[in-house]
Amino acid sequence: MSSELLQSATLEVENIGGIDRTEVDVEPGITVLSGRNATNRTSLLQAFMAALGSERASLKADAEAGHAELELEGKTYIRHLERAGNEIRMDGEPYLEDAELADLFAFLLESNEARRTVTTQGDLRELVLRPVDTGAIEREIERLKSEKDEISSELDKLESLKRELPELEQERTQLEEKIAGKREELSSVQEAIEEIDHEATERSDAEDELDERLGELSNLRSSLEDVEFDIETERESLEALREDREELTDEKTELPASDPGAEDEIDEEIETLQSRAKSLDRAVRQLQDIVQFNEEMLEGTHPEVREALLQGDAGGAGDEVTDQLLESDDSVLCWTCGSEVDRTQIESTLEQMRSLHASKLNQQKDLEEQIRELRSQRRKLESTRERRRSIETRLDEISTEIVTREDRLESLQDRRDELEGEIDDVSSTVEELEAAVAEESDDDGPQMLELNKEANDLEFTLGRLERERESVSDDIDEIEASLAREETLEDRLESIRDELENQRTRIERIEREAVESFNEHMATVLEVLDYSNIERIWLERVERTVREGRRTVNRGEFDLHVIRSAADGRTYEDTIEHLSESEREVTGLIFALAGYLVHEVYEELPFVLLDSLESLDSDRIASLVEYFGEYCDYLVVALLPEDARALDDEHTFIESI
Repeated sequence: MSSELLQSATLEVENIGGIDRTEVDVEPGITVLSGRNATNRTSLLQAFMAALGSERASLKADAEAGHAELELEGKTYIRHLERAGNEIRMDGEPYLEDAELADLFAFLLESNEARRTVTTQGDLRELVLRPVDTGAIEREIERLKSEKDEISSELDKLESLKRELPELEQERTQLEEKIAGKREELSSVQEAIEEIDHEATERSDAEDELDERLGELSNLRSSLEDVEFDIETERESLEALREDREELTDEKTELPASDPGAEDEIDEEIETLQSRAKSLDRAVRQLQDIVQFNEEMLEGTHPEVREALLQGDAGGAGDEVTDQLLESDDSVLCWTCGSEVDRTQIESTLEQMRSLHASKLNQQKDLEEQIRELRSQRRKLESTRERRRSIETRLDEISTEIVTREDRLESLQDRRDELEGEIDDVSSTVEELEAAVAEESDDDGPQMLELNKEANDLEFTLGRLERERESVSDDIDEIEASLAREETLEDRLESIRDELENQRTRIERIEREAVESFNEHMATVLEVLDYSNIERIWLERVERTVREGRRTVNRGEFDLHVIRSAADGRTYEDTIEHLSESEREVTGLIFALAGYLVHEVYEELPFVLLDSLESLDSDRIASLVEYFGEYCDYLVVALLPEDARALDDEHTFIESI
């Protein structure tokens, strides 16, 4: 948005950092917080961060609550901070719902994680890819693998069905031949019955009832056959359900024991570690300030010493001050106690502070690793909990279905018993009727009975054969319908294989593209800074074998390289551990600013916050600030007065907070 169309932003702060209460107006463009150390410039930047959505702000030591309220473009964003034991709770409605990207690449204070990861040689790959949802890619890979397995299994079944098809077609042909044969037999028997009926003068009541009972017996036998089929189907279904239940029960047993409070304990531990990390951040900043101050005093480069030297050059008045501070190569006038002490003693103390500073940085790195590990544990607990819940739900469904099918099986068995009893009763009646008909009939009576019985048996057999043929035909139709999907399934399987390959290489492509983009933008930032002895800073993606739980996997990692130039024009490669502390700070800043450009944070957030730029000289600070001021609506930077003077007077300067 054009700065002419933007309005000033107003920040009201209470009890954040070292600020009791203040209110500042920030105009569009570049705002410079000019002042010495310990003048609440960093506290004000923390207040901006809180209102914009960051969790990385601290309460004033003697306060129980505080807030930061930002009025921006006609809207108000507010963040409340409240002390709860050793923790600080935050609520309200900040500008960003998720400030992780801004914390990494827009809120560039000294404690910024991107800057610190470079200086402490942390995991750059994790940092670069954190804004990218690689978890979604991995979940998509798992989904595709599951679909691929399902389709492969279905194609295997189709292949098996394809082998069954000729046998089924042959079985249907045989059934049709048997049906045709039985129909011919039945037709012959019926003709014989009709011939005898034609010769007989009349049929007895017993014969009519016998025909009726024989038909009833045939129907009962047919019903019994259907019930027997249903019983077998229910038994097979129950067996499959019980197998599923057993497998799921075994899987549930193998899952880690559930601890309802484990996730809460991890959350509490993460909060505790984060609180310790914030305390370490403050300690590191304080130590850094102390070390830098004492180094400048010892070397005579502190702004106050330089100012004294300048005054001395002008009128000679500064020589006495300088001489007092720098008595000789062996002794100096201590600027804390005022007594003359051995220079090596101060250097020894300074070295101890440097070691303590390095130790604190390592502690920060360890804490961050512990927090990452705890978050990983929590994700595993959540995954296990979700799987356990899914298994329990399915087990409940299976148990309900088993009860339903057991009830149905019991009903079918009862129905089978009823049919068998009815068949026995009807069979007894048929036998009695056959005897009665035989007694009252003429010479053709026995033959007629035999023919009727044979016709009844043939009709029953014919009905069974026709049902078998219908069942086989249904199976053939189902297989043919399934086989019609084979080509579609094979096409989808091929497509899934391509998608899987694409997804599996996607993370690698993302890594390579991220490295390429970071290298391009780091070169841009380095060009803005115009260092004559640093030719290039670049990331290299390398494959390393690492352990992930019990597995050994190949994993991409990012190595940071520095190409330097010697006085004679030769270039050579250097690494972070060989750089001076100030050079590491510069490298970390370049990396973080490149991340701002790579991830286009300016599309999400109108602010950039900069602090702790003392490792750069005034002219380079000015060039850097002017360059990044083009990308954001509001750039707020904390500078020492002598560095602030290098910026254009047209910018907004705040000298009192």
